[in-house]
Amino acid sequence: MPHATTSSLDPKGAALYATLILVWGTSWIAIHHQLGVVTPVVSLLWRFVLAASICMGLALIRCERMAFPARLHLMFALVGVLMFSTNFLLFYLAGRHVPTGLLAVVFALASPINLGLSALLFRKQVEPRVLGGAALGVAGVAALYAPEIAGTGFDLAAAGGLALALGGTLSFCLGNMASSVVQSEGVSDYAATAWGMSYGAVWLLALSLATGAEFAFDFRVPYVASLLWLAIGSSAVAFIAYLSLIKRIGPGRAGFATVLFPVVALAISSVFEDYHWTALSILGLALVAAGNVVVLGLARKRG
Repeated sequence: MPHATTSSLDPKGAALYATLILVWGTSWIAIHHQLGVVTPVVSLLWRFVLAASICMGLALIRCERMAFPARLHLMFALVGVLMFSTNFLLFYLAGRHVPTGLLAVVFALASPINLGLSALLFRKQVEPRVLGGAALGVAGVAALYAPEIAGTGFDLAAAGGLALALGGTLSFCLGNMASSVVQSEGVSDYAATAWGMSYGAVWLLALSLATGAEFAFDFRVPYVASLLWLAIGSSAVAFIAYLSLIKRIGPGRAGFATVLFPVVALAISSVFEDYHWTALSILGLALVAAGNVVVLGLARKRG
């Protein structure tokens, strides 16, 4: 069974959560610079080869245990395939047909899906207040991105993109469940991330070869800079923090980060991309904040 978790954030958990929100909140702009010259699967391959190398190096420097039985390597591979590769690839492909606002709303479903999967697979009771908080958060993100979503025609290609995004979200959540099993075995966050990303990179290499993708590279500054940020910040740092957060507060509450980081993305967009806040978007922000308080248990402590 996965480790027991607490009902609210302690200072270290709050720091991990804040780091995750800030780092993932900046990833949307970086991803924009990855699309174009290099195919998505190859861009992701470069990203996770670099991220896996960094995480493996950190684990070795820290003298973490790195030798594990085959059954755990199977779980590492599941995490790598589901959470460190397929999830991202499906969202990259969906981004060709669906506005980023709708993608953010779809990915915000990770929190309630995590709660449902935890109840189904690990027989964890879903607290009504947590489920209600997740619903508030998803509604808030929908309100934040409503103008962009409403202004886009929805055709067959968009429907396919939406299906890809839903598949990517489910892949991410299933990876969360596999990660919970890994952590129940006492594997350190550094070792789990290093092995998971390594297997994810191997899977992306296999997909690249199978699809005949060209192993190209874009040496222009925007591509290289965004690749470094996505590999170091959004992958290595963020996922070590995320796995640690799962261990501390469980996948349901940790998954609520997927609801909150689009707010950071919009704040950045308002500075660099002339995003204008409206009454509806402010309402959405308030709903996300309320959901955040409820889900993370900051409003009250359990006795």
